[in-house]
Amino acid sequence: MSLHRLTQIVMGVPNVEETAAYYADFGLAQAGGNTFATVDGGEQLRIVRSDHRRLLQLGVGADNPDDLDRVAASMTALDVAFERTPTGVRAIDPGTQVTVHVEIAARYDQAPTPAPAYNTPGVDARTGERAPGILREHPVRPRKLGHVVLGSTDQAFSQTFFQQGIGFKVSDTVPGLAAFMRCSTDHHNVLVQQAPVAFLHHTSWQVDDVDEVGRGATAMLEKDPARHVWGLGRHHVGSNFFWYLKDPAGNFSEYYSDLDCIVDDALWTPQVWEGARGLYRWGPPPPPSFLAPEDLAGLMTGAHQPGA
Repeated sequence: MSLHRLTQIVMGVPNVEETAAYYADFGLAQAGGNTFATVDGGEQLRIVRSDHRRLLQLGVGADNPDDLDRVAASMTALDVAFERTPTGVRAIDPGTQVTVHVEIAARYDQAPTPAPAYNTPGVDARTGERAPGILREHPVRPRKLGHVVLGSTDQAFSQTFFQQGIGFKVSDTVPGLAAFMRCSTDHHNVLVQQAPVAFLHHTSWQVDDVDEVGRGATAMLEKDPARHVWGLGRHHVGSNFFWYLKDPAGNFSEYYSDLDCIVDDALWTPQVWEGARGLYRWGPPPPPSFLAPEDLAGLMTGAHQPGA
């Protein structure tokens, strides 16, 4: 795949300083101003002032100028306006109102996480010592930005925009409601779902394993229990462990680990999921505020209330 990762997102919020402090607690490294970096992905989040919470820009990494030519040609075929530069192509998806910037970028070079030694029935893989997850004391640091979930007022066209225009591939779908799409070997890098208003539902950040999911969320909740949204659990579609928290602007952020990996398209068969059946395999049920964020009515009417 010539596309290979998400590069950076630009998040607009009314309360920049408060939201920036949240993502510093979340484990992202401040890289100057209100720009934050992951361990492996570099500067992947920039927070700017906006009258309401939203995703302003989504960066997608490509290998070379030929990839940019393809995107430009595809946008022309879709009759979508775009801006071409020597290193990128920018176009706005009308359904999500997000500017997608396809840019030439280096691929990830992730050092592998050591495989944990689990004791299971009949297998004593770890003897005479405590589990590594018990011994860790360092703060959890996300390895990369994994995916974003966007509400679209025209889900069908947004799916076409990302699939035919940008070059994403569909991994799984919920008919008439959502599409899980990838620009890398991850199961999904963008999920576009039908919504009454364009908005950012959540951003998702990879950590080493389920211990880091739990440790990261625990540290966040020790500082402010009101940050909790949903977790710990395991999704069915994508298979990843998850824990969702809420930032002061009202966006959800997810720690995740063990997402499905698709290295050969011929070996993966997209499935069609009905309703919420694929949402989670185990864990607590999702709260109503996860399915329909509490500030959604305000976003629709323009009565924006950060953190509502």
